[in-house]
Amino acid sequence: MTSSTKHVHIIGGGLAGSEAAWQLAQAGVPVVLHEMRPVRGTEAHLTENLAELVCSNSFRSDDAENNAVGLLHEEMRRAGSLILSAADKHKLPAGGALAVDRHGFSAAVQETLLAHPLVELRREEVAGLPPDEWQSVIVATGPLTSPALAEAIAKLTGEESLAFFDAIAPIVHLESIDQSVAWKQSRYDKGGPAGDGADYFNCPMDKPQYDAFVAGLLSGDKTEFKQWEHNTPYFNGCQPIEVIAGTGPQSLRFGPMKPVGLRDPRTGTRPWAVVQLRQDNALGTLWNIVGFQTKLKHGEQTRLFRTIPGLQNAEFARLGGLHRNTFLNSPRLLDPTLRLKAMPRLRFAGQITGCEGYVESAAIGLLTGRFAAAELRGETPSAPPNTTAMGALLGHITGGADATTFQPMNVNFGLFPPIDGTYRGKERKQAMARRALVDFGKWLGPSLDKLAQAADAA
Repeated sequence: MTSSTKHVHIIGGGLAGSEAAWQLAQAGVPVVLHEMRPVRGTEAHLTENLAELVCSNSFRSDDAENNAVGLLHEEMRRAGSLILSAADKHKLPAGGALAVDRHGFSAAVQETLLAHPLVELRREEVAGLPPDEWQSVIVATGPLTSPALAEAIAKLTGEESLAFFDAIAPIVHLESIDQSVAWKQSRYDKGGPAGDGADYFNCPMDKPQYDAFVAGLLSGDKTEFKQWEHNTPYFNGCQPIEVIAGTGPQSLRFGPMKPVGLRDPRTGTRPWAVVQLRQDNALGTLWNIVGFQTKLKHGEQTRLFRTIPGLQNAEFARLGGLHRNTFLNSPRLLDPTLRLKAMPRLRFAGQITGCEGYVESAAIGLLTGRFAAAELRGETPSAPPNTTAMGALLGHITGGADATTFQPMNVNFGLFPPIDGTYRGKERKQAMARRALVDFGKWLGPSLDKLAQAADAA
């Protein structure tokens, strides 16, 4: 079936594709959303739902004054983001972070999109380049793009797709956590969007326990790579825990197992190291082990993780895993509005562009939806200023980064232009955040209230 050229076709129903579809539909543009699951599965997805979260259930910090990702949250809310609206409605206690019930969140996104009269969902794989009659296409296939489409894009651009490995953390059943050992506390008792300052389970380790655990990680039986995967790097923000441990015996104590801001109520002292678990569903029955992405084989995970005090009887709802991600050399291949230079009818959104993180992926999806809608109205798409979180991220992946060394990037204040004035510490970030929201409001213009209210009502 051939759709009108006034339709926008979106390939991929993850966070970026779902957000792009919402922005287009709210702008009055018909959307055909193509999602290959369940016709073709992936190495990481467990369901056929749109916007499924395959790794952590955290959207990270929700602090819009002091943290760049929290600022990006706020910009997306003001732009009427469906992803942030659904996240806010399904948030869980997580200290200063915005964590969600992954199933409730995904269901809300899917139900909202399917209820919109301008959104059509097709369960099918787009194998290869989209048909010529699709004049406006957003490719939001994420880091697990189907091989046929990835190969077609590589041939079109003359570039080999960059790639890295991404690892998934295990999830534990609540009733199997020994609460006589593990206690609930956020670092420094910090509350957050849905928390009360006691949002994490903490499993303490003394020095001998920690040293034995690190030795077990390093010697444990691990997933074997295929021949073509041997030179694929890891993304620094999601390294397997055993890879971090391999960089030095104290690396984990200054990383995911750092004990700062925590005190064991049994001893009144700070442990040598701590393993934290964060709530993973609204019922509070599932908890994920924070920062414990791993490529250990499943049997080895079960054995080793049960040596953690408090998890000696752990029952796992999901064990860790490893999958290969792909992304474009976007600074070389994409124009400032995310169109492929070699074929401008194609736009790219989400992690395939080389941004990293749930929120960043959805933000780039939001922008592609707005850019495509503007084009169909005969307007020139306008990018947000680089003083904003969204604009800084967009600028980085479409030219700000060095194409010869390009790697995935989370949003951070280092991507923003300097701000005039003398500021120290947090004052600088707060000043940049204030500037960003002012400039973002000017970019949004009168569409702000209408879209934000529509997202809230959805």
